[in-house]
Amino acid sequence: MIRLSRRGARKQPHYRIVVIEKDRARDGRSVEVVGTYNPRTNPASIELKRDRVDYWTSKGAQLSDRVRKLVDKAPAAAAASTPEPPPASTSEPAGDSAPEPTAAA
Repeated sequence: MIRLSRRGARKQPHYRIVVIEKDRARDGRSVEVVGTYNPRTNPASIELKRDRVDYWTSKGAQLSDRVRKLVDKAPAAAAASTPEPPPASTSEPAGDSAPEPTAAA
């Protein structure tokens, strides 16, 4: 099962998104940490290893209700916050990228 594991001080929650056996306690030993969720930032920050989540769901892991909502929100947030790289400039020759050494006197 993939669910949230609470971390952080009292009244300052911070969560790990973990792969854990269904019978274990909420903060019990997990199989793997696949992300983090911090609801205290504005907007809430979600860091997620999508490839690992997809791997575990292909192996039969179920997502908790809250994690399913976070996974659905995460791709849109990651795509919006990641700037596109600038287009490659073709004006510079490819071989002259290293600076030339200076002569010591």
